[in-house]
Amino acid sequence: MAVITISRQFGAGGRTLGKMIGKKLAYRFLDDLILQEIAKQAKVSKNMVISMERTAGSMLSKMISGLLSSDYIDRMMGEGRGYMDEEVYVQVLHDVMLKLASEDNVILTGRGGQYILEDFEGAFHILLVANKKDRIEFMQRHYNLSDTKAEAAVLSGERRRTNLYKKFRKKDYNDPIHYHLVLNMSRISLEKAADLVGDLVED
Repeated sequence: MAVITISRQFGAGGRTLGKMIGKKLAYRFLDDLILQEIAKQAKVSKNMVISMERTAGSMLSKMISGLLSSDYIDRMMGEGRGYMDEEVYVQVLHDVMLKLASEDNVILTGRGGQYILEDFEGAFHILLVANKKDRIEFMQRHYNLSDTKAEAAVLSGERRRTNLYKKFRKKDYNDPIHYHLVLNMSRISLEKAADLVGDLVED
């Protein structure tokens, strides 16, 4: 009975590896369910959660949050309707991660899982790294992107990652001290990485 969190430099293959590990260990890969649960608890649409994750830390997001008071938001939304800004997102994310981790035999990708579940019994924290060139090539191969779009996706993903961890007041998310296993995806295959994670958890 365990929980696996996968943190990664964007484009290092976190989602792909998570699905492979799920099949190998018969664990549930919960990436989409995390979005659904956040939306449910915050009483917003799943698309709003996706939009928040994509724009977190941007000037537009900060401006909107700063302009709207909590009283105005309550009046605007009405009873039974929700609202989401970066602060709400992080608060709900904590609750959702802990709830899903309690179900055991699950895989959670990104979103600060290594911090939220740092002391969670039975949790294994994995970090994937790779050089920028390989991450861009991974996005090209697995998501059928052009050179330009693949590079833009990697850069944008890294900015979102940095902005999220600012909300956790963390800057050391690449420090190996937070993880049970750090995998350099520029040097090993996805299959080998899945085997290594499986051996760690099963042992």
